[in-house]
Amino acid sequence: MLKPNAKMSHKLYLLFLFIMASVQLFAGEDNSQYTETMKNQGLDLAIKRKKMSSGWHSGIGEYVMTLRNKNGGQSTRELSISEFEIDGDGNKSLTLFNVPADIRGTAFLNYSHVHSADEQWLFLPQLKRTKRIASKNKSGPFMGSEFSYEDLSSFEIDKYNHFYMGEKNSHFVVAAFPTYDHSGYSRIVNHLDIKNFQLMKAEYFDRKGTLLKTLTLSDYRHINDKYWRAFRMEMENNQTGKSTSMIVNQLKLQAGLSENMFRKDTMSRQR
Repeated sequence: MLKPNAKMSHKLYLLFLFIMASVQLFAGEDNSQYTETMKNQGLDLAIKRKKMSSGWHSGIGEYVMTLRNKNGGQSTRELSISEFEIDGDGNKSLTLFNVPADIRGTAFLNYSHVHSADEQWLFLPQLKRTKRIASKNKSGPFMGSEFSYEDLSSFEIDKYNHFYMGEKNSHFVVAAFPTYDHSGYSRIVNHLDIKNFQLMKAEYFDRKGTLLKTLTLSDYRHINDKYWRAFRMEMENNQTGKSTSMIVNQLKLQAGLSENMFRKDTMSRQR
């Protein structure tokens, strides 16, 4: 660290310290404290998590989304989410809002990728136009909820560096550091069930390293006697007191969907 001397004024030295602190702040969290063993163990758990949630080909679900503010006020939306599994790359998904009437027909199309930026589009029926979500904007709130556009991408192993942090409350704890540009998070701390490696809780830390949001998953059910899925997801904003819940009313995996339905040019015709 540079120290003041006779040729450097005290004010100049303070300015230097401020600049260095700013560089560290915007560079994201440093993961140099984690060992290679922790990285290998974290990667192994991420692989097991992905394997336990793969092989369903396509799925469609009906959801109720409830937005709550810190004063207890709430609003409810009904939506459907269709997904298509892609071998060797991230999954495709299409979200369609059905209720309330003022957002009916709003559609969100997501192409997750492993080694390149995700592609996302939002169709707004009021404007009769489809807009692309820029990579720099994916940390913004999705339709006013506590879920961000970034949160809606499928979990892909190579988009993070994974580090095993130990066990807590019958969960494996894995810190995941995003490797892709423009993430809104410095790290995500994932809590995985020891028996089936399903995600039970995720803690999202902002770019300053402060806890931003906590996702809790519950009411896990065994679909087709093979795939575990959470039927309740609660995202709480630890900084604002707001929260968003997602409740699954119906869910079908191995649904026989065609990849052809996940196209930008058909978003305006989804009903």
